[in-house]
Amino acid sequence: MGRAFEFRKARKMKRWSAMAKAFTRIGKDIVMAVKEGGPDPDTNAKLRAVIQNAKSVNMPKDNIERAIKRASDKNQGDYKIVLFEGYAPHGIAVLVETATDNNNRTVANIRSHFNKCDGNLGTSGSVEFMFDHTCNFRINDEGLDPEELELELIDFGAEEVFQDEDGIHIYAPFEYFGSIQKELERREIEIISSGFERIPQVTKSLNAEQTEDVEKLLEKLEEDDDVQNVYHTMETSEESE
Repeated sequence: MGRAFEFRKARKMKRWSAMAKAFTRIGKDIVMAVKEGGPDPDTNAKLRAVIQNAKSVNMPKDNIERAIKRASDKNQGDYKIVLFEGYAPHGIAVLVETATDNNNRTVANIRSHFNKCDGNLGTSGSVEFMFDHTCNFRINDEGLDPEELELELIDFGAEEVFQDEDGIHIYAPFEYFGSIQKELERREIEIISSGFERIPQVTKSLNAEQTEDVEKLLEKLEEDDDVQNVYHTMETSEESE
């Protein structure tokens, strides 16, 4: 299996570990989707995708409806996606995706996290090129053959399709999200969740002490309320197996 499979294997147990954090992230995603395409999921493909993700982490229906209603309020501020790039100790590249309504606060906080953990916040473009920007879908695998589906979805941009205990996973370059979503919906294939990830092109192996140094920074970043996702080039134990 390819890099997408190994990347998912390494991250899957960690990604939505804190339920409150997951709900916060999805709440911001709902605001951005509603501001961009309106509050009706039938006509807003991005909002449909966010609602699927909310259901996949067991976000209550009332919470979802309240978030959509708040996002429709003209007084509700908007969130902007801002990318931060830098290095953790031992030369590990770090890419931080944030959703913020106050860029000055976010910049100050992210810089502080890097400085306090012996990292360095870089300039735009300094590490982003080390990661492939991908989209992904997790679908119900009932009655589907992953190999056959992969052949059928190649024309829509799919690059890797694999199956595990959570269902069938589809990975493609970022720009093919819309075409794959439309095709899956056209086929009435249940989309359990979907999203975007940045997969490192090359990873670096560290010893236990060095890994601990890097994880101190990663934990600080992941705990920040403005942070949506943190990606890095450190090789995890799962990747080295």
